[in-house]
Amino acid sequence: MGNKKHNPTESELEILQILWNKGNATVREVHEVLKKVKDTGYTTTLKIMQIMTEKGFLERNTANRTHIYKPLLSREKIQAKFLDKMLNGLFKGSESRLIMGALNQKELSPSDIEDIKDYLRQFEK
Repeated sequence: MGNKKHNPTESELEILQILWNKGNATVREVHEVLKKVKDTGYTTTLKIMQIMTEKGFLERNTANRTHIYKPLLSREKIQAKFLDKMLNGLFKGSESRLIMGALNQKELSPSDIEDIKDYLRQFEK
C-alpha cells in the first residue's frame, strides 16, 4: 500500500476518490472536478498530487507531455483501513454500533434500504 508510514490526508482522499472513479487522469482533469466542490487552485492540486506520488499513493506516467496519474492505493484497502480504525477506536470494536451510527447519519432511500436488506440476508444463511 505505498508508504505505510503515511495515511492519506483529507485532500489526498478527495483526489483518490476522483482517480478511483476515473481510473487515471491529468492534474487538469482532477482539478476540474475538485473546483466544483471546493475553492482550490490548480497549483495546489498539482502540488498535492506530486506529494502523493512521492508517498507512493499515485503513479505518474511521463511518457507524454501531459502527465497521467493513476492511484496505487485501492479504494477497498483504504476503506478497510479507515473502517478498522473507526471500529476499534470510536466504536470500541462494536460492528453493530458502527453500522447503526452510519445509517443514522442521513435519510435512506427505499432503494438504499433494499440494498442493505439484501446485503444482510447473506449473513442469515
